[in-house]
Amino acid sequence: MNLFSEKFPNDEDGQALKMLYKEGIDFKTPQHVEFFVAVPNKKNGESILKTLRSSGFNCEIEQDEESEEWTCYCIVEMLLIHEDIIKIQKQLNEVCKPYNGYLDGWGVMSN
Repeated sequence: MNLFSEKFPNDEDGQALKMLYKEGIDFKTPQHVEFFVAVPNKKNGESILKTLRSSGFNCEIEQDEESEEWTCYCIVEMLLIHEDIIKIQKQLNEVCKPYNGYLDGWGVMSN
């Protein structure tokens, strides 16, 4: 019997959590989770940044030098709980939708 399949839902986020668990990430300690929001341009990125910050998110925007694409990075200190990650992703998507932004994944910052 595989304990991992019982602990993590069978979706993309569940698979990512399973991988982090196998890597030895401590699920009992809050982690710095970085959510990536793709934004179409600097102007929209700054609007998203302002809106997210007013909602309590710790965010920054950056432009990739090679692709020239803009990304808003939001860092949330949280326990790695599937439902909470899903909830934050939905919240970010709702805030970013009017500015043509969308959630483009998440990861855990290594210490």
